[in-house]
Amino acid sequence: MIAIIRKELVSYFSSLLAWVVITLFLGVSGFYFYSNLSFFLLSGGFDVARGLWQFQLHDMRQIMVSLLPLLTMRLFAEERRLGTLELLWTYPLRDVEIVLGKYLASLLVLLLMLAPTLVFPALLTQTNAPVAIGALLAGYLGLFLLGAAFLACGILVSALTDSQVLAAAVTFSLLLLFWIMTWNEAAVGAPVLSVLSRLSLFDRFYVFSRGGIDTRDVTFLLLFSAVFLAWTVLALGSRRWRGVK
Repeated sequence: MIAIIRKELVSYFSSLLAWVVITLFLGVSGFYFYSNLSFFLLSGGFDVARGLWQFQLHDMRQIMVSLLPLLTMRLFAEERRLGTLELLWTYPLRDVEIVLGKYLASLLVLLLMLAPTLVFPALLTQTNAPVAIGALLAGYLGLFLLGAAFLACGILVSALTDSQVLAAAVTFSLLLLFWIMTWNEAAVGAPVLSVLSRLSLFDRFYVFSRGGIDTRDVTFLLLFSAVFLAWTVLALGSRRWRGVK
């Protein structure tokens, strides 16, 4: 599995993909931080220590919806297109080790995306602006767990196709569906809305963005990722059993 992680990291950073995704994420996140901070300072009367980061974390979540499908689109789709997936199956590796290796490599790239954004609160502390460290750490934990769920969803889609473009488009569409599924309250009614809100990834993020940690939300996001990874293993096993390339 470590060999798979190393292979995927080399593949990420030997091409422009990871560099472009990380650069775009940091650039747009920096723009949002500047805009949000300007809004709070000019408006006045808002809780900068907490309120600023609620805005910032939600904006970073929005960027991740658009960019993380680009990280997962190639993980299996490219292997299948090039015919190297069958080569992996000749090695003494189980499907679960292949899936986890690729998933952990994408998680490391996610960490590399998020880590530099810690410079934002560091800049605020240099100006003696208040920063609620505990609330900020809770928000970043939620952001990482949410991103992990996005990546697990994208890996499953990539395992079902040999087209990177299709994998990215379908993953983005699924994440968008999880985002908007609770928007139309009047159309679905309270009982259905209650069920949808429990399935919505984004509703699970609200407590984190407010500086809290709910074990139910942590458990849901971890289980979401685990279920999609298990489905990916099953999808690979099904294709191998049927001899589909």
